[in-house]
Amino acid sequence: MSDALVIGVLALQGDVREHLTALAAAGAVARPVRRPGELAEVDGLVIPGGESTTISKLAVLFGLMEPLRARVRDGMPVYGTCAGMIMLADKILDPRSGQETVGGIDMIVRRNAFGRQNESFEAAVDVEGVTGDPVGGVFIRAPWVESVGAGAEVLAEHAGHIVAVRQGNALATSFHPELTGDHRVHALFVDMTRAKRAAESL
Repeated sequence: MSDALVIGVLALQGDVREHLTALAAAGAVARPVRRPGELAEVDGLVIPGGESTTISKLAVLFGLMEPLRARVRDGMPVYGTCAGMIMLADKILDPRSGQETVGGIDMIVRRNAFGRQNESFEAAVDVEGVTGDPVGGVFIRAPWVESVGAGAEVLAEHAGHIVAVRQGNALATSFHPELTGDHRVHALFVDMTRAKRAAESL
């Protein structure tokens, strides 16, 4: 294994380019991931926003769903934003027909909870583990977390709703930090991934 920390972005749908830019700014080698062979080569993975039902169906179509579930179960660091948060939920409150998730975080998520596209908004969010000023969060048809299990840690709330959660090596936010130019949440995820790799090398 090379010294470079390689983090993939699931490149089936969504704002892939912005995540690649944010990860590179946070010190990782960032690569798009579309196939199982590419997934096998990364230290961690970001699941971007988009449409969670479409991402689910494309992941199955591209043969990625089962390898992704296996790697998350094995502890691969993973970060989901918006639709990516839905993909990491163990349960969706109102799933579309045939919608599957990767799982990994003991939480129940409500899709489109903050409203439709024309109700998108930006808000400052205090995220535990991110120092300095609040993070600028862009909420676009964003989910929120209805509840978490004992293993999940709430990192942020907005308007009384949970919008950032971590469980072990899995991180999820309702909002899109990659759209703001503030790379601190990505830096947190890069640090998580680096710590996991360091622990494996002991």
